[in-house]
Amino acid sequence: MSLKVYNTLTKQKEDFIPIEDGKVRMYVCGMTVYSDAHIGHARTYYAFDVIRRYLEYKGYKVTYVQNVTDVDDKIIAAANKQGMDPLEYSKIYLERCLGDLDALGIRRADIYPKASEEIPAMIEMIQKIIENGYGYEANGDVYFSVEKFKDYGKLSGQNIEELTAGARIEPGEKKRNPLDFALWKHMKPGEPFWDSPWGPGRPGWHIECSAMSSKYLGLPFDIHGGGMDLRFPHHENEIAQAEAATGKPFVKYWLHCGLLTVDGEKMSKSLGNIINIRDILKTWDPEVIRFFFAQTHYRRPPDFNETALKNAEKGLTRIYRLKDRLHDISKDVEDYSIDESTLSENDKQYYSAIENFKTKFEEAMDDDFNTPEAVAVLFEFINQSNKYLELEENPNKKLCRYAYETLLELGRIITLFQEDKKEEREEEVINSLRDIINRYQPELLIEKDDISAMMKQILEIREEARRQRDWNKADSIRDELTKIGFEIQDTADGPVWRRRII
Repeated sequence: MSLKVYNTLTKQKEDFIPIEDGKVRMYVCGMTVYSDAHIGHARTYYAFDVIRRYLEYKGYKVTYVQNVTDVDDKIIAAANKQGMDPLEYSKIYLERCLGDLDALGIRRADIYPKASEEIPAMIEMIQKIIENGYGYEANGDVYFSVEKFKDYGKLSGQNIEELTAGARIEPGEKKRNPLDFALWKHMKPGEPFWDSPWGPGRPGWHIECSAMSSKYLGLPFDIHGGGMDLRFPHHENEIAQAEAATGKPFVKYWLHCGLLTVDGEKMSKSLGNIINIRDILKTWDPEVIRFFFAQTHYRRPPDFNETALKNAEKGLTRIYRLKDRLHDISKDVEDYSIDESTLSENDKQYYSAIENFKTKFEEAMDDDFNTPEAVAVLFEFINQSNKYLELEENPNKKLCRYAYETLLELGRIITLFQEDKKEEREEEVINSLRDIINRYQPELLIEKDDISAMMKQILEIREEARRQRDWNKADSIRDELTKIGFEIQDTADGPVWRRRII
């Protein structure tokens, strides 16, 4: 099965055939860096990270560009409130936003062009738009003439006549038609500005994406992505600008993400339900959040809520238990090439299950990056693996290693098993366990950073508190362990612990 993608431009699934054989050029609208990144950003950039990963898995060399809007009205207002230079302010928040996405385990794009550093490219494109008869100057402002671009509305399906009837010209605007939009804004007091053929000012928001994507990817390029809310007017305006300036098609495939909700409500400042990435990571492991996103198709609206996160955590725990079990059985195996003639009947059935897992996973992802179906295939494989391991007292180590490597390879497409992130989290867990021991029994010698040994010591401290009927201390220890990812079960034979994930 070949890869098919849903193209918002044509409103149908199409075979994915890149413009240049073996290469994919992809652009995704980036953040306006005036505040911390939130889970809505995470949802979009997770989706396109997975898309990029799967394209790479298919053998494509992907060039991924994501712009940074570091000068705009919101940034200027926020910077003025803090008494800061807008560009210095946005520089701080760019590092915070990218750092938050790093912490969540989302890979960075290859190129992050900043609007403030690409003004010459924008001015050049605006000049071409004017020269080609699609733009006009009005006392230092420059506007795009929508009625001149006959294909306006082709992405969003909007009707120009209907749009015009509902549009109006705001006070201070100098445009000829209510639908026309700004390409260049004349300087206002207290705002950053750049020199241009039309006087000092700054670019309109839409022009930056047309100019930067064209500069770094060339026209046409393969994939343009972003949230569904950007389809109109932003992406519609991008098309108009780029094609009016160059006379070339802009983008071959348009991919749009469904918008995230929180407990069934649209995320917005007015509702007070915006959740920042750095805040949610205080409570939830980043892999849980990413796995939650994987369970909704990128074009559908995921609903972010406590129950869904708990379910994602439970599912992730099942995945890691199989991963760890397969690893423990096969950790000494280096050559895991399989000779079917040497396999028992049960081995052959499991080998077939591994191959089917890979085939079905690829079929799911080939169907417009269908991660929920890929996750369902993954759980089916877990069930088949557990059955095989229950039937075999001495499982085939080579086969288990092959299953383990296949699980890792496919799981990483949907961002699982990030070993570098795991090491960072392990260090955090060890430090937290050390803090618990030092708090409740500081004289206890901690010989090594061994989680099992440290948990044994902590549970002994807790058991002594229970014997002394110091229930507050016992409950407090249990609560602290729960926060860092441990489940404690009190049994007749004593307490039993296990990690929720990893």
